[in-house]
Amino acid sequence: MMDLKTPINQRIELLDIFRGFAVFGIFVVNIEIMNCAFPNQETFSAQWTSPLDEWTIRILQLFFYSKFFPIFTFLFGLGISMQAIKLKKNDNLKFRFFAKRMLFLFLLGIAHMLFLWDGDVIHLYALLGLLIVGVIPLKNSWILALSVLVLLFPYYDPVAVWLMDLTHFDPESFLQGYTSEKITSILRKGPYSESIVFRIHNYLANLPLLFAYLGPLAFSMFLLGAYFGKNNLQNRLENFIDQSQKPVFWVIVLSNIYRLTFLFILPNTEVYRNELIRPFFFKTMYLSDLAFGLFYLWLLAFIWYKTPWKKLIRPFQYAGKMALTNYLMQSVFGLILFSNIGLGWYEKLSPSQTFLIATTLFITQLIYSKIWLTYYHFGPFEWLWRCFAYGKIFRLKK
Repeated sequence: MMDLKTPINQRIELLDIFRGFAVFGIFVVNIEIMNCAFPNQETFSAQWTSPLDEWTIRILQLFFYSKFFPIFTFLFGLGISMQAIKLKKNDNLKFRFFAKRMLFLFLLGIAHMLFLWDGDVIHLYALLGLLIVGVIPLKNSWILALSVLVLLFPYYDPVAVWLMDLTHFDPESFLQGYTSEKITSILRKGPYSESIVFRIHNYLANLPLLFAYLGPLAFSMFLLGAYFGKNNLQNRLENFIDQSQKPVFWVIVLSNIYRLTFLFILPNTEVYRNELIRPFFFKTMYLSDLAFGLFYLWLLAFIWYKTPWKKLIRPFQYAGKMALTNYLMQSVFGLILFSNIGLGWYEKLSPSQTFLIATTLFITQLIYSKIWLTYYHFGPFEWLWRCFAYGKIFRLKK
């Protein structure tokens, strides 16, 4: 996801396009949660029954939900491994340097969670980023095998339950007293200080989701990105596209057949209601969504190398070069749209409206990113991150 200090004259344009595309997808998903917090989702979603909203929900289910978080993490692992490998070649790979980089991200993520939106992921990325110095020296086969093992391990939920029992951690307790009406009142009318308290409670209530579901998925994709970067595959994407067309075709066909079956057929069957078998259906859906998310990157690379349409995807690079800044700005947009210090539209927008707004605001991000990069080397937060990591002030203006 992040711009990780590839020298300006050596940037790989397609990787910035990947990042920009990921910024768009993650906003389309996140704005839905900004519009309605998790505790209210089921009741809120049931009211949107117009054909337009039903079609929008299907589009989100098929093409957005659970697809872009893996992309974010894969690109983060790839970017940070590229920098680590470069430093290792120069005999300058030090844990202290990466610790400073990840400390900045972690603190930024915590501030993001407190003051803007509790769905922050960059603090999780920061924790994973600390592992890079230990991961890079591993054999390629070990990194890949560990990625697959972490992804397929089936017992995260029982482990999470065991840990919560051991530590007497009760996530549900943090939202006791927060009725749907109270949450709506706090986020729509304020005061702002109460919304900060709610964000803390909502974050703590969702810790099992963060570390039993998102954490392992993020770590697996982080490792895959590190494997990709360590083998310099980002500079051999065209060959990879040539060699992988048939396998990718069959993976996508089979995974999408299953995804459609899961969404439209399985819920109406008796076998789906079997509590012993149903977790396997969900795990397979989880893997199908992951495959589709990575397919997006493959498809962008195919368009870039194998078709005359690369100019259609090139504008994504501007948002990608400022991925960290744009990710944070999306939460600023959310605060303005949904909170009491802005328009107060919390739980007032339909799925079709939030989809349209996210798309429109992302186009705005493309425009202002291009304008900004005309005059400056880095996005504002990319520049701050760089200065913090290296302990000196870099020139920002071109």
